[in-house]
Amino acid sequence: MQTPAAYLIGHISVKDPDKWAEYCRRVPDTVAPWGASLVFRGEHAKVLDGDHHYTDTVVIRFPDSAAVDAWHQSAAYQAIVPLRKQAADVVIISYQG
Repeated sequence: MQTPAAYLIGHISVKDPDKWAEYCRRVPDTVAPWGASLVFRGEHAKVLDGDHHYTDTVVIRFPDSAAVDAWHQSAAYQAIVPLRKQAADVVIISYQG
């Protein structure tokens, strides 16, 4: 049985667009070693039902949940976390699918 892919979803409220752009430029180098790929990054057009206070969303596909955890704890990613915290308020959630 094949291990199911895992997806990281980030809900984002940008505070500093320039710092956010820098963070976004740096993330791909941190996920590449884990076999991850960007599925979607964008701003919401409108909320169709319920409450959603974030302006942006990102979805990244990883081979499995272990890869998500390893990436999140990696030195490469942790090095840019302070930049992320300056740039935006972010909620990161992983899903196995």
